[in-house]
Amino acid sequence: MAEFTLVIGNKNYSSWSLRPWLALKATGQEFDEVLITLRQPETKAKILAHSPAGKVPVLKHGDLLVWESLAICEYVAELFPAAGLWPDDPRARAVARSVSTEMHAGFAALRRDLPMDIAKLSDVPRSASDEAKADIARIQQIWQDCRGRFGSKKQSEGGGDFLFGRFGVADCMFAPVATRLRTYGVALDPVSAAYVDAIYAWPAMQEWCAAAAKEAPLPEM
Repeated sequence: MAEFTLVIGNKNYSSWSLRPWLALKATGQEFDEVLITLRQPETKAKILAHSPAGKVPVLKHGDLLVWESLAICEYVAELFPAAGLWPDDPRARAVARSVSTEMHAGFAALRRDLPMDIAKLSDVPRSASDEAKADIARIQQIWQDCRGRFGSKKQSEGGGDFLFGRFGVADCMFAPVATRLRTYGVALDPVSAAYVDAIYAWPAMQEWCAAAAKEAPLPEM
């Protein structure tokens, strides 16, 4: 039995579950996984058996429960500093925390109009409201800014393909957005398109997507 247990929802649909799952994978730490099928009559009771918050994900570490995706990512980053889940530079780290929090708290129209559904691919963008389109524009603005200021350095200088060079919490927070944009065929600027490609090429993301493809579809909400 592993030291950590992460309780999650369906991999095809649970954007909140994907985020801390990727963070844990980035540490290399082994963890047990409990998957609770969503949108079932017994779903709520099964989740409550693990967390009084009644939502997934939740991380169990001994007698400690940590819930909410960003809180779990923060906890994991503190436990495993060698994983480098936050940028080393204080200025970059401040921006990374800002955009991660903005993602956690905002973009309601995008979530509503383009729900996460990894196994579904469409050649035609799903009809989205003006508010969702504004969300997409803001997300691309964030990605362009982070890549331009912090992520475009040479590998020897700490650069890489992700928002702040190496893979980190900010990428965990935006990974579900990458799936939404790909699922619904949203046209992206070159920087954002390359970033989505980088997210999908990340080995842990490929593992998650492969598992999502094997899940049975859930009833519509």
